[in-house]
Amino acid sequence: MDGANPTPVSMRAIVANKPTAMGKPNWNLEHVNLRELDSNELLIRMVATGVCHTDMIFASMPSEAGAYPKVLGHEGAGYVHKIGSEVQNAIVGDSVLLSFQSCSICKNCKANHPSYCQQFQAMNLGGEQGVFEMTSGSKASGAFFGQSSFSSYAIVKESSTVKVTELVNNEEELKLFAPMGCGFQTGIGTVENLTAAGSQDTIVIIGLGGVGLTAIMAAKMKGCAMIIGVDRVLARLEMATSFGATHVLNTSDNKLDLTQEIKTLTGGNGSTITIDTTGNLGLIASGMDFTGLRGQMVLLGVPPMDASLAVNLFSFMQTGKRLLGSIEGDVTPSEWYREGKLPIDKILKFYPVEEFQLAMSEMDAGVTIKPIITW
Repeated sequence: MDGANPTPVSMRAIVANKPTAMGKPNWNLEHVNLRELDSNELLIRMVATGVCHTDMIFASMPSEAGAYPKVLGHEGAGYVHKIGSEVQNAIVGDSVLLSFQSCSICKNCKANHPSYCQQFQAMNLGGEQGVFEMTSGSKASGAFFGQSSFSSYAIVKESSTVKVTELVNNEEELKLFAPMGCGFQTGIGTVENLTAAGSQDTIVIIGLGGVGLTAIMAAKMKGCAMIIGVDRVLARLEMATSFGATHVLNTSDNKLDLTQEIKTLTGGNGSTITIDTTGNLGLIASGMDFTGLRGQMVLLGVPPMDASLAVNLFSFMQTGKRLLGSIEGDVTPSEWYREGKLPIDKILKFYPVEEFQLAMSEMDAGVTIKPIITW
């Protein structure tokens, strides 16, 4: 690397090692080195990264599903430290948010739908061997979602980099927007873009984590007639109400018949839009039941890899319902935050990297909705 932007003296990364015997993630904070940049890559000095349940899932998979050790993280925010010779979308010093990688040349990418890139799985989930090297000499894979942002410095693919220099006012705001690269844009983008929600819609959002709560915010901004939040944590239900939910349902009540309750609230019609963020098959099946005729059921939560849904095709055909999958949204709505329409600061909690284990455990326990690790 050149003299103006030398290799950082000290870099650290949260490294995922082979899961424990109980199948739990096995993390270590380690000093690392990086390979040299390729022509279409950038070196990013990370200031913050959101923690997503997807990171926890990929750190829990058996080795057959992806080699260990590896560096995960896919909601990064930082500054450009160095660029490859062919990079055109940013210069050294730019503020950037990091998101998923796409090929830019397939039919969906050319049609401005990069989250449905034909190479999405291969480019984002597989990782790349040998990006990181630990002091022990062993190598760790990187390029998870094109970024592996669980590192103080990361090699990032150009297509995963979104320049926001003109959109953010300072470093603190840049840290605040880190989850826009995945979780928040998924919730917002699904309501805003995929379902085209509007004032005539009754929308049910199952699971009120970061994705679900930002979907509640977006539904309010779109003026949906009825917004129903579903969760088992009282504090999240209360938060959903403060963000615009007109009704909330607590699934910790064993006597609750979710389908019947929503049918009652909607005058027997059911929802016009149902969004599941949990990946829970029982809740998804209920969502399919209470979604109304010609309604949309959207799956955002990650179900078990071998999960399947039994659908009576004859009955389904007669309902006119649509069952959709959504991976990412494609918005960067920083202006909504400044207008007070997107109070994301109320669902974030910041942790210095030394407390990353606490951040993950508090997210897993439901204490924190969206943890942000700062470097």
